[in-house]
Amino acid sequence: MITAAQLRAARALLGIDQRQLAELAGISVPTIQRMEASPEVVRGNVDSLMRLLAALDTAGIELINEGATSKDGGRGVRLKASGNKPLQRKASKLSGAVRGPRVRP
Repeated sequence: MITAAQLRAARALLGIDQRQLAELAGISVPTIQRMEASPEVVRGNVDSLMRLLAALDTAGIELINEGATSKDGGRGVRLKASGNKPLQRKASKLSGAVRGPRVRP
């Protein structure tokens, strides 16, 4: 189970946008948008949810569910201590491609 807030936080930790997450998960951007617009727990078909969770896991995101060990006992996300560095670099490269070239004054 993942909440919309956890999904947005996971994207922020990876430094990627909705389009990049959709590419990593193999699902559409509108699907990501609908998931992030969910009031609490993300809703979607099982295949899309499994693809999303697998992509986040592969990119090094650890979901902290309610009741799991965490400082305050709430929900959250964190990067795994031994996250998959090549995929994190890939996400970083995707992030840079979206920004475009830097323009100096």
